[in-house]
Amino acid sequence: MTKISAAITGVHGYLPEYRLTNKELETMVDTNDEWIRTRTGIQERRILKGEGKGTSVMGIEAAKGLLEKTKTDPKDVELVICATVTGDMIFPDTANLIAKGIGATNAFSFDLNAACSGFLFGLQTASMYIESGRYKKVLLVGADKMSSIIDYEDRATCIIFGDGAGAVLLEPNTEGVGLQDALLKSDATGAEFLHLKAGGSAYPSTAETVANKEHYVFQNGRPVFKAAVSGMSSSVGELMKRNDLKTEDIKWLVPHQANIRIIESVARMADFPLERVMVNIEKYGNTTAATIPLCLWDWEDQLQKGDNLILTSFGGGFTWGAIYLKWAY
Repeated sequence: MTKISAAITGVHGYLPEYRLTNKELETMVDTNDEWIRTRTGIQERRILKGEGKGTSVMGIEAAKGLLEKTKTDPKDVELVICATVTGDMIFPDTANLIAKGIGATNAFSFDLNAACSGFLFGLQTASMYIESGRYKKVLLVGADKMSSIIDYEDRATCIIFGDGAGAVLLEPNTEGVGLQDALLKSDATGAEFLHLKAGGSAYPSTAETVANKEHYVFQNGRPVFKAAVSGMSSSVGELMKRNDLKTEDIKWLVPHQANIRIIESVARMADFPLERVMVNIEKYGNTTAATIPLCLWDWEDQLQKGDNLILTSFGGGFTWGAIYLKWAY
């Protein structure tokens, strides 16, 4: 029996027009361009402006562009997954809104929340539907409007995050390309260091939670940095070991764009030269679930069929992991 793998057959991204530069942030909080660049690697980040515009706006645009470039009829899409922590509403799911917005009337859809690891968790989930033979066209969107949950008086977080969306189409493949292996992990002991407290069932929205700024991202940087470097580098190492891969076998390391120091530390610990590490954090900041598909979109014209890629991420909660795939086109 021929083995079916889930292959990425197209990628597209969307970024809002508005650029929030370091210079502008200097007028908002006690910081400066040099401090931000040296500690995060970020020069600017995109922000979605406009009343009532949520994550689905960006997800729809990324998905529309993807369907157009792959010449895919939206009615042929059978499943839409949206990885996000900034859904338009508590319900319906943002994936439902994206499916409606692109005309995917024959698809069912749902959201997946794994913070910055959302795209990897979604990629593994989508691949299961493909590999089982159940579906032939699955649309995975990683999108976040982080500006909606960031306190722009908190210089520890407001300098880091931006808005954006990336989308990939997954289809069955029998040529040996596509997703090869995945190593995904989570550990809620990290929740105290990186979370958004209010708005859920434990701490419903009240005047008090709003006044206490509990609807914004909270991050304790030092333990998060340490756990991110450890989690990403160890998962990359373990994944390569069990697939008998050496550094020279991997064309590109594709890390979550959290912080340039984290990226450099992971590359060093995994023994990857930086010239083979995808880095675009300087342009977009940390777009959470969108960072990895945006990297694939930026580097699409440099990828060739059969290239080995290792994707790795780390997110709030904590969530982390790595995926090994062979590029399919």
